[in-house]
Amino acid sequence: MHVLVTGSSGLIGSEAVTFFDAMGCRVLGVDNNMRADFFGEKGDTTANRQRLEAQCRNFEHMTLDIRKRRDVMELFATRQIDLVIHAAAQPSHDLAAKRVFDDFEVNAGGTLNLLEACRQHREHAVFIQVSTNKVYGDTPNRLPLVELATRYDFAHPALLAGIDESLSIDHTTHSLFGVSKTAGDLLAQEYGRYFGLRTGVFRGGCLTGPQHAGVELHGFLNYLVKCAVEERPYTIFGYKGKQVRDQIHCHDVVNAFWHFAQNPRPGEVYNLGGGRDNAASLLECVNLIQLTTGTRPTLSYDPTNRIGDHICYYTNMAKFRSHYPDWYQRYSLEQIIEDVVRAHAHAGLGTR
Repeated sequence: MHVLVTGSSGLIGSEAVTFFDAMGCRVLGVDNNMRADFFGEKGDTTANRQRLEAQCRNFEHMTLDIRKRRDVMELFATRQIDLVIHAAAQPSHDLAAKRVFDDFEVNAGGTLNLLEACRQHREHAVFIQVSTNKVYGDTPNRLPLVELATRYDFAHPALLAGIDESLSIDHTTHSLFGVSKTAGDLLAQEYGRYFGLRTGVFRGGCLTGPQHAGVELHGFLNYLVKCAVEERPYTIFGYKGKQVRDQIHCHDVVNAFWHFAQNPRPGEVYNLGGGRDNAASLLECVNLIQLTTGTRPTLSYDPTNRIGDHICYYTNMAKFRSHYPDWYQRYSLEQIIEDVVRAHAHAGLGTR
């Protein structure tokens, strides 16, 4: 099998490279390290690319900008491609508001380029669109919530399994990032439903793992661990630090993609996250990290919440599990934190 991975030096992309390389697939990774442009030196993914080139026998890297339609068309016309994992993105709410054209041209325009190139030249390939739960905008904040000592949670018993795909994406504030990702999400759905392309859309929550280049504007858990092990300042934005996210390890994410690829359902949409068992508030994550490292960040509080930020969000995976019952979630929240902490130790940060 020939696998194309966009954003191959990022979190999900690099995990996909490792996963499919280990299966013996030929993996072509496309990445132009635009994350360094977006986030500066701390977002640079060069080390991740070099690690993949050193460790993966069946991996080839290509520097390519998915915004350049002609280059994308040539790629699909000249290379064998059986599976596309489209993980390249501009991933930050805050940055999207500052660089509106870059955000939309990457997340929406780049996705359109890839889908159309796939339709014209590799129509039998499976196409995985890595979307986001931000397509729901701030609608989750209008769900009935209860405030507990260290977290918010859903007040209605029917929601305690998490948020499913029936939640509306309309009449809500998305942030410009949410808008551009929603455009890519809908495009991938339509190429499946209208053209019959074998697309699958995965609306991820907090996707994380040891190779995440976490920064303040994106990569919450990884950046929080980094601040904790270095005992650096960390600013909580709004909601008293009680905002809740569910974490899912990048291996479990890519394994879900693989299960879909073996029996694709064109145009289907799935929420993808760690679920209630892997859900914790920011404050609770600080305490869990401290149990592992013995250290914690120096917390400060800014009462201004980020526009479109979710107060409480965790994922109902029932639909995906019903379609792909052989998939299972390997990593608990505690195991994810241990994995991320271990990665920082290997990077020379260590614990004190």
